[in-house]
Amino acid sequence: MANPNLSTALLSTTYFGPIQWYQKLNRYDLCVIEQFDNFQKQTYRNRCRIATANGSQVLTVPVERTEGKCLMRDVRISDHGAWRHLHWNALQSAYGESPFFEFYADDLHPFFERRWTFLLDFNMDITNKLCELLDIHPRLSLTTNYLPSTSGEEEKSFGKEEKTLGEDEKSLEEMEPFIDFREAIHPKHPLPDADFAPHPYYQQHAPRNGFQPNLSILDLLFNEGNEAIFFL
Repeated sequence: MANPNLSTALLSTTYFGPIQWYQKLNRYDLCVIEQFDNFQKQTYRNRCRIATANGSQVLTVPVERTEGKCLMRDVRISDHGAWRHLHWNALQSAYGESPFFEFYADDLHPFFERRWTFLLDFNMDITNKLCELLDIHPRLSLTTNYLPSTSGEEEKSFGKEEKTLGEDEKSLEEMEPFIDFREAIHPKHPLPDADFAPHPYYQQHAPRNGFQPNLSILDLLFNEGNEAIFFL
């Protein structure tokens, strides 16, 4: 039976995901990460958006090419190019003078030195570290098979309709209601999310470029430090 006192968010995995994604981790009792969807390019699965002196910049983790579709859990990180070095240099350039970059640099630099084989494992380790730094304590679970997306009229009420995760669809034994945010947290054409409204916070480059909402959680962390949790 569903427990009415629990709320569950169904999410795609992310690479240093946006503030909206970490808001779900902070506000929901359980966050279930989809691992059986097909990998999609140009999503937060392997990219994040940061603020620089010249505007926003997208950092993308290259992945190995595969023939046909590939499940998210099977996607392998490519070592093509010096992307780890380039990403870290981009973060240093963008946030080196921000209030809290030096405070968190030692915790985050290892993600740009060590090599992970699978993108999902890499993302989950990033998520766990950022939750520690943000001082949020979500219950995280991975799906055990693919959960179909909502469609048609259900999409119009996205963020309000709940479905049910069955015993054969996730790793928890009990059944719990959930809200599907997989298509609401998307860099291109996100579905409406009634639960999320960006709240302005201090951004180092705002005097030049204006406030930029829903950037990577790193932007919030480097600019607000331990106050970041109040914006989630």
